[in-house]
Amino acid sequence: MPDESGPAELVELRREAEACTACRLCEQRTTVVFGMGDPTADLMFVGEGPGEEEDRQGLPFVGRSGKLLDRLMREELGMDRDRCYIANVVKCRPPGNRDPRPDEIAACRRFLERQVELVSPRVIVTLGSFAARTLLGRREGVLSLRGRDHHLPSDPRVVVVPTLHPAAALRGGPEALARMRSDLVRAKLRLSGR
Repeated sequence: MPDESGPAELVELRREAEACTACRLCEQRTTVVFGMGDPTADLMFVGEGPGEEEDRQGLPFVGRSGKLLDRLMREELGMDRDRCYIANVVKCRPPGNRDPRPDEIAACRRFLERQVELVSPRVIVTLGSFAARTLLGRREGVLSLRGRDHHLPSDPRVVVVPTLHPAAALRGGPEALARMRSDLVRAKLRLSGR
C-alpha cells in the first residue's frame, strides 16, 4: 500500500496526483504510483513510469527492475530504499509498458518538479533516458549523458547522475550492469562531497 506519511505538502501533492485526469493514462490505471521513501533524503532516484507490478501495488520499482535497483543500492551505496526517495516521471502506467508520450510527461511534470522541490535532494540519479531528458531538459539519451555530472537546471546545487534504467541493465548483460554500478559509485562520491 502506498505510504501516506511525510510532510503535509507532499501528502497533499500525492492526493492531487491521485485525483489527476490531465492525460489519458488515468483511464487504465489501477493506482497512481506517486513515490516512496524518505521525504528528506539526500538521494533521489527518478525513473520513467510504473510497470504492471508497480501499478498493482502503487509503489515504484517493486518488480524485477526494483529488485535489481535494491540490490545495487545495497552493494554500491550501502543503503536501502528507506534512506532515499524514489519517484517516476509519469505517475500512471503507460499501456503495455510503452514509453510515455510527450503530452503525458507534460501532464505529470508539475508533480515531479514539486516532489524534487519538497524532497530537496543533493543528488538525483535518473534511471533511463526519459528521466534524464525530463529533468535536464536535454535531447540526448542516457548513454550520451552518463559518465559525468550534470546539474539540475532549476537548482544548480543539485547534482544529477544519469544511469541506465534497471530494466536495460537486466537486458544488457554484464557491460550494462557495470555501467550502472559505476554511475551509482559516482552518486555515492557526490553524496560524500567528493
